[in-house]
Amino acid sequence: MPETWRDVVPEADLKVYAAAGYGERGKPGRRPAVIVIDVTYGFVGREPKPILESIKDYPNSCGEDGWKALEAIAPVLAAARDAGAPVFYTGGLTEQFALNAGRWREKHPRTLSQPSDAHRIVEELRPGEEDVIVRKTKPSAFFGTPLVSNLVDLGVDTLVVTGCTTSGCVRATVIDSFSYGFHTVVVEDGVFDRGRLSHAVNLFDMEQKYADVLPSSAVAAYLTTTIQRENA
Repeated sequence: MPETWRDVVPEADLKVYAAAGYGERGKPGRRPAVIVIDVTYGFVGREPKPILESIKDYPNSCGEDGWKALEAIAPVLAAARDAGAPVFYTGGLTEQFALNAGRWREKHPRTLSQPSDAHRIVEELRPGEEDVIVRKTKPSAFFGTPLVSNLVDLGVDTLVVTGCTTSGCVRATVIDSFSYGFHTVVVEDGVFDRGRLSHAVNLFDMEQKYADVLPSSAVAAYLTTTIQRENA
């Protein structure tokens, strides 16, 4: 997406947050894991299309911006796998989806009538044999899933978050990650949203309060050098 939070946040707001002491850069740990939130056909469509075209078939689609983010997620995943860091994916439940839809029935009823492949992770980022797929029914990857137990069991101290949507499932996962005490990193060009304003504002808010928002190049370098140092 061309806009970032740096482009849309008023100067007065930046001064307030800075004066209050928000936005300090954290120090990611030495045992990271990567999670790819909901990068499924339901959220990007079968091919890059303008969003208003894509949502005709896939009502949750973020259109071309989702496909662009895949290009940033791929090198982060490659770095994680090369370094031996755990990789997690999330996606919705294909079976009994309507039963678990909850209040989405009211807020977004079209979500109940999606193509059959809506919850399938896109082939371009397909999980490897060692990767873990977490099936969730609510925005946060932690809610009602074994994710936190998995991370603790693996000794993870840092969660690198990619995927969508920035204002929804990414944000919910980031806040829970922060709340559980994990260092949290958001891949700035590896997250996306259907709304450009909500994308930018939520990146700003997460950067100020809950996470370090970093470009994919910096995250890939962190994964490589940190784990090499850990294994040295």
